[in-house]
Amino acid sequence: MADRYLHLTSTTTGRFLTRKLGLPQPARLRRWTLETPTLPGPVLHLTAGDSAVTDELGTVLAACGPEIVARAERPAGIVLDATAVDTAAGLGAVHAALHPVVRSLAPGGRIVVLGTHPSPDDHHQAAAQQALEGFVRSLGKEIGKGATVQLVRIAPGSVAGAGSTLRFLLSPRSAYISGQVIEVTDAAPDPVADWAAPLAGRTALVTGAARGIGASVASVLARDGAHVICLDIPQAQEDLVRTADRLGATALPLDITADDAAERIAAAAPDGLDILVHNAGITRDRRLANMPADRWASVIDVNLDSVLRTTDALLKAGTVNRGGRIVATASIAGIAGNNGQTNYAASKAGIIGLVRSLAPRAAADHGVTVNAVAPGFIETKMTAAVPLFIREAGRRMNSLSQGGLPVDVAETTAWFAQPASSAVNGQIVRVCGQSLLGA
Repeated sequence: MADRYLHLTSTTTGRFLTRKLGLPQPARLRRWTLETPTLPGPVLHLTAGDSAVTDELGTVLAACGPEIVARAERPAGIVLDATAVDTAAGLGAVHAALHPVVRSLAPGGRIVVLGTHPSPDDHHQAAAQQALEGFVRSLGKEIGKGATVQLVRIAPGSVAGAGSTLRFLLSPRSAYISGQVIEVTDAAPDPVADWAAPLAGRTALVTGAARGIGASVASVLARDGAHVICLDIPQAQEDLVRTADRLGATALPLDITADDAAERIAAAAPDGLDILVHNAGITRDRRLANMPADRWASVIDVNLDSVLRTTDALLKAGTVNRGGRIVATASIAGIAGNNGQTNYAASKAGIIGLVRSLAPRAAADHGVTVNAVAPGFIETKMTAAVPLFIREAGRRMNSLSQGGLPVDVAETTAWFAQPASSAVNGQIVRVCGQSLLGA
């Protein structure tokens, strides 16, 4: 459904009226297209303090696509290396670096602050590095004009592993992500032969792929070179086949809650899966006092238990190849809760627990990363059916003052799925325009 308010604020009259009334003024977001694959301008590389990774970071940034400069009148992006900040006084260098340039950031620009993990052995360093999180989240809420702000924490002595993350965050693909803290391990990134098709030669399975977010995820993975197996319930077979045919993909009509789901998935991927995307999900909303057991059980079964069962079985059978990627779909509801959605919020919070627990063991035992996307208000047929005033509140209650698109979730999933994202593991990234709800 079209966002008429967003259209209004893009007109001269609309801008005047909303400014006078003190209403939100969302900016049209610049998303990836063949014509606009990179940011429209240079990226500033700044440093707070005496960083030990300046040269290595410069090399990694140079490979990310945009032009990297030390000075620019209208930068499209800013990367601030704050890895050396280890005292409260040292935070002054963060202010000193960004204060003179933040106003000059181009509309729709990107700010990425690079930090390190807070140390359990040095409470001064931990305080300073944790302070960066509050700084980034607050700057993301005040910067406006469609710009975004993120914090990327790197493992000591390892910048190379952050390459795919920096490439993603400094591109139009991350348009609806802001205020996020992404932790990167010291795992070495796998090489990418062609960044125009980073998933070439890889096989992906996407559940719930007949329509909506799942169809968009399948489309972006196919665009990036993967052979995609599109899975959805047999009742959606017509839409499923239409989506698969459009992408040159394989349609797999299957109820993911079936006892033999894992076996049938393995049979459909005889050479194994390189990417497993758990996107299928349902809602059966009702307040707990009015919710019968069957509505509770069906949501838990589809959204959480089926993910646990099939993931366990596919990992045990070796169907997910070494170097593989598992991406699950959580939700802002699982982080902040939602009225009338105790079942749904429980299932999506469960996904977060699954990811955090399984990720380190899957990496160690199977060479597989496990991450999750947590969408906020995304413009789909489901949200189009929400009553007008609730829908408008959902759209405006984030730093970008608008709903996201299915492609925003898909682009994030594709970043997790890249071979070069080996160091991104156990992360829950909110695709919500920095929702004003939740952490």
